[in-house]
Amino acid sequence: MIHHSDRVSQDLSIRYTERLVDADVDPSVGTVGESHDTTLAESVIGLFKTEVIRQLGPWKNLPNVEWETMHRVDRSNTERLHSAIGYMPPAEAELRHLDPPETIGMARLNR
Repeated sequence: MIHHSDRVSQDLSIRYTERLVDADVDPSVGTVGESHDTTLAESVIGLFKTEVIRQLGPWKNLPNVEWETMHRVDRSNTERLHSAIGYMPPAEAELRHLDPPETIGMARLNR
């Protein structure tokens, strides 16, 4: 699990970091002066709270939340269409990136 935060003092304290380590949580701290990484993380967390935690709760226990989180991440990567990548799931976009079809230039060379 990863805990993301910006660089506020309580998130950088030794005691707080030790508690994260004891809970087997990896800290992720934003870059000084860069709000983009924090903004993205907060946007994703807000969407998750709206679509999952509040709509599907109340939750009986942590394993139920973890299972639903895994299901939602998988769905987002394999089924949900994303406009920024041509209205396809990220898993498909990654496959196309890693194994692209022949380019027009290469096809012309093979004639």
